[in-house]
Amino acid sequence: MRLTPAPARELPDELLALVDIITPNETEAEKLTGIRVENDEDAAKAAQVLHEKGIRTVLITLGSRGVWASVNGEGQRVPGFRVQAVDTIAAGDTFNGALITALLEEKPLPEAIRFAHAAAAIAVTRKGAQPSVPWREEIDAFLDRQR
Repeated sequence: MRLTPAPARELPDELLALVDIITPNETEAEKLTGIRVENDEDAAKAAQVLHEKGIRTVLITLGSRGVWASVNGEGQRVPGFRVQAVDTIAAGDTFNGALITALLEEKPLPEAIRFAHAAAAIAVTRKGAQPSVPWREEIDAFLDRQR
């Protein structure tokens, strides 16, 4: 099971133990772990708390700084793409939708994160929520330009 714990709130450990992948933002990670996430060290500590609750893969989204990706306690920050943000309202939902799409396509996690970063990067350059979510072709073209 994949879980996006939005809006930020405490969740029972019994539920968290059933989760394979969790994608909290910094605020949600703090609510779940009690650790304020302000840098990579904090993100690593918060991820470890979530691993101890039974979650194998922890992806803490860090806004323009990217994502802290930790699998079974081995983590690193994966930077996103630099773009001129106009509206971040749909960034998280777009990231999560693209991430699950890539994982369902059986992409390896680093590639799935890159795909999700690309989708979110496109979304924040547009105003609004639903209208900002990019089409698949746009994400693929964006990634092609990054190579």
